[in-house]
Amino acid sequence: MNHDADQALDAVGPRLKRLRLRRDVTLAELSEQTGISASTLSRLEAGLRRPTLEQLLPLARVHGVTLDELVDAPPTGDPRINLRPVACADGSTILPLTRRPGGIQAYKFVLPRGSDQQQPDLRSHEGYDWVYVLNGTLRLVLGEHDLLLAPGEAAEFDTRTPHWFGATSAGSVEFLSLIGKQGQRAHVRVAPKRNE
Repeated sequence: MNHDADQALDAVGPRLKRLRLRRDVTLAELSEQTGISASTLSRLEAGLRRPTLEQLLPLARVHGVTLDELVDAPPTGDPRINLRPVACADGSTILPLTRRPGGIQAYKFVLPRGSDQQQPDLRSHEGYDWVYVLNGTLRLVLGEHDLLLAPGEAAEFDTRTPHWFGATSAGSVEFLSLIGKQGQRAHVRVAPKRNE
């Protein structure tokens, strides 16, 4: 291994620790999310152990960064963000639009055609969500409310309220979602009116 590769791997530990602390996650929580033991994570962060590719992949995924960012690979000169869609077992697709850990995260969801008899599986978690429908009709079940949102409509809610998203039998739906896992809310700024 050359000197540059040694230096890059030696710098991974402190970078892993910064990413974890920025997300306000404990070693035990990170262990649960990655399947890597807390003691191994601690040794990696302290630089007492060199990371393997099998360890770097789940760490990069959980922290929302690329492997290049994790090992501080030299820039390629290409400014494009390489976003990778995540295909889910239910036929939906999630496209992460942000890569920074912590704070408000942006996603684009594409849900396949639903069924009018579909039974919602309501979930709740810490955070705040803002959704904006791009195409199709989004069915949002929020607590006792069962809403249909058309293109251009938005909803904002505390995710501790049991909720579920789905498409209708009319077809698939595409929507944007801004999620603040620590309860951050989306803020829309409006330009001040000009005096004429």
